Formats: sequence, structure tokens, C-alpha cells
Amino acid sequence: MIRGGIVMVIVAAVAVAILALTGDPGRASMTWLGWRADMTAATAVLLVFLGSLIGTIGWRTLLWILEAPERAARARAENRRRQANEALTRGFLAAAAGDGSEARRLALKAADLAQDQPGLVRVLAAQAAEAAGDLTAAEAAYAAMLGAPDMRLAGLKGLMQLALARGDRDMALKYAEQAYGQTRAARWAWRALLDARLEAADWTAALDLVKSALDRKIVPPVTAERARAALLAALAAQLEHSPERKARDQALDQAVEAAKLQPGFAPGVVMAARLLALDGKIGRAETVIEQAWKTAPHPALWLAYRDLKTNETPRERAARLGALAAENPAHRESRILQVEQALIAGDAAAAREAAKTLDGEPFTARTAGLLARVAYASGQPDEARLWMARGMSAPHEPDWSDLDPEGRAFAYHASDWARLVATFAETGELIHPRFERHERTLSELPELPLSYADSAPFLESEGQEPMLHPAEDHGLAEDEPVDANGPAPRRRNRPPRRLASGRRAAK
Repeated sequence: MIRGGIVMVIVAAVAVAILALTGDPGRASMTWLGWRADMTAATAVLLVFLGSLIGTIGWRTLLWILEAPERAARARAENRRRQANEALTRGFLAAAAGDGSEARRLALKAADLAQDQPGLVRVLAAQAAEAAGDLTAAEAAYAAMLGAPDMRLAGLKGLMQLALARGDRDMALKYAEQAYGQTRAARWAWRALLDARLEAADWTAALDLVKSALDRKIVPPVTAERARAALLAALAAQLEHSPERKARDQALDQAVEAAKLQPGFAPGVVMAARLLALDGKIGRAETVIEQAWKTAPHPALWLAYRDLKTNETPRERAARLGALAAENPAHRESRILQVEQALIAGDAAAAREAAKTLDGEPFTARTAGLLARVAYASGQPDEARLWMARGMSAPHEPDWSDLDPEGRAFAYHASDWARLVATFAETGELIHPRFERHERTLSELPELPLSYADSAPFLESEGQEPMLHPAEDHGLAEDEPVDANGPAPRRRNRPPRRLASGRRAAK
């Protein structure tokens, strides 16, 4: 209406302006009911304009009066909708805060106000009942959602969670299977089914589940690839010790595929290399480990690489391990391996030089044992003893915990494999069950035949210059004077000392 009035004013102004500019005011005559009115053309235009404006205002006023009831109804509906939204919002907040009584009160209020939002009302009613501890009412509310196609997944998830809360895992699994069977399946249903397959150590069914989730785009490709690699390694570990040749062949194929999918997944790589070596394919086993070392070095990898060949000299083995370290020279494990290969080759000077590259690394029991071996190989037993003593209280390395006391890598139980699959699939990181449970691992500190030397050079832990080890008791006879210019005094005959950690002779 306002825009129409503006247009009429503009038209009238233009008409009056045209008449004024022509210099001829013009004449207009109007006869109505026997009355006659004579006027100028400009006056006639203004009268027509005023008449039209008055008529328009009158018509709009009449329409406004007639629409008053409808307008009032809309205002009431809007106010009701605002109150309903406020009740729903406050109700969900109360349920999230665990205030069950307030949530249920607001749910009842929302049910009266939000008649056009039944889905939200049902969800609030279910969550309010859960917050209030009324699981029967919550189950009824979730069950009521199953009748609505757009609420079915929400209802199934709620019922599954209630079943898990009361310990009914079978019923929870049925709800998850129903949800996963929907066209628009949810990730939570896939994860619930995957956890059930992993708990049962049913690696084949879990592989099928991962493949179907990838096909339906429930999980991203990288997650599915990591899950497949871990599951293939778990399945290979399960079939590895089967008495049937066919099962062992399947284990080899699955381990090789796992290593190909994820070269950085050390458990699959170590298993693939071991099975390839047992099958006589040493070259392929070396290639598998070398590719893995480029991606993610792990101590179990170089130990497996070391043991691939048993008919080589120490120098040949050291050269082969040095080539492996060169595949990823900047990594900490490669620098440790350079020290190891120098020790294997019997080159103490090279081992000490290589050990200097570990100065900035965190000090652990493993590095303490390595430095003790370097010191002993260099003819420094007191320094080796110092590193051994420091290593007793040093923290352990999670990666080293993957080796059991017999040196077997990734000798996991089915439950450990299940956790490994779930964690590696989601994050791409390894877990270390033996480290978490504080179980014994392959010894990080070596057993060195150390004995005390009264005047052996002593190196402090910080790598300072050598100094003579202070002797606590020289064992001089009380009746023998010390002559600074004469020969060294005679010592008393005493039994040799030994380390407290050394083995005692059997009595």
C-alpha cells in the first residue's frame, strides 16, 4: 500500500509539472447529478489523485478490519510456537544436565504446545525419562519412535543403549542389526556390530562388515583400509598355527595383503616377513620390512630383519642392518640401529660415535642398556655399570613392550587384537597391551660380566670428560707407610667384588 501511494504521488506530480511547463492551464468540466464543476486541468488531476488515494485507504482499512480475527489467530499460534520452542530447549538442557523431574515437566508442557513437532516431543520424553531413571517409560518412548520412518534410527539407538545399560547385549546387538539394515544406516550401528565381531574374535565377519560399510560410505576409505589391514593381520595370527597347510597358506596371503595395505602397521609387516621367510622367500621378506621401515620404523622390524638370515658373518649382518637403517636415517630407531650394527660388527669406536646422535632423545631403559653395551665394548666397565644403574629406574618404551620375554613380537591374545583393530582403525596408532598391563618384556638391560676396577676411567652420565673412579677402600695394611716416591704399597688379599645384580654361586 505504501509503495502504491508513492507511485500515485509521483504520477500526479509529473502530470502537474507537465501542465505547468506548457504554460496552458487547460480546462476541465465535470457534470454529476445535475451539478457542473469547471476547473483547470491541474486541479482536476489533483482531485482525481486525492479521490484515488482516499478510496485506496478506505479499501485497505476495510480489509484490515475483516482480517483482524485471522491476524489474532496467527499471533496466538506464533506465541504458542515460541513457548513450545522454549519448553523444548529448556527440556533438552535439563535432560542433558540430569535434572529428570524438570525435564519431564517441560516434556509434558512441550507435548501440549508443540503439536506440530511430535518427533522432538518424543525424543525429549524419552531423554527426560532416562534422566529421571524411569527406564520403562524411556523404552516405551523409544519404541513409539519405531512407527515413524524418520525417527526409526533414533528409536533403535535409544533402545540399544537401554539394552546395554541393563546388560542385555544380545538384544542390543539385535537393535544394532536392525539399524544397520536400514537404507540410511548410521555409523553407531556399524561400530556396535564391529565391536561385537571383534569381541567374538570373528575376524572374517568383521572384514565383511568393514567392506559393506565402505561400500555404503559409512566410514571413510582410510579408516576402512586401516581396519582391513589390522583384521587381516589378526586373522593371519589365528591361522598361522593351524595344522592344515591350506590355512597356513591363507595366513601368508592375508599377512602380505595387510603389509601391502598399511606398510606402517608393524604387526602385519612382522608377521608377513616371518611367514615369507618360513616359505623360503627371504628376498620378499626383506623387501616388506624395508618398505615398512621407510614408513614407520619399529624395533620389532629390525629384529625380524636381523633374523631373516642365520648363515652370515657378524660383519655381513652388520652391513645388512646398516642398509636398513639408511632407508630412514633421520628416525630415532634408525640411529639406534646404527649403534646396534656397529656393536654387531665389533667396531666399538663407531658404536660410540653413533651413540652420540642419541643425546637429545628421551632417556629410557632401552637406551641405557644400549649405552652400557657400548661402554663395555669400549673397555669402560665402570661407565657401563653407571648406565646399568641408571637404566634400572629409567622409564620403559611402549614400542619395546611389543616384544615378550622370549623375544616374540606382537604375541597378542584375541582381546588384544580386538583392541588393536579398533584403535588402529580409528586413529592409525598402535596400542601396547603388555606395556599397559606392566607385563614383563624382552630385557632392555644386557647381562654384562662386569666387575669393579679400582682405577678404570669413569664417564659421568652427562658425557663429561673421563675422570678416575674414586676408590673407597684401598685396603692398605695399617703397619705399612705410604711413600710417595717408592713403590705402591702392598694390598691385602680380598675376594673380588661383584655387582649386586650378578648371579650368586650355588651353595
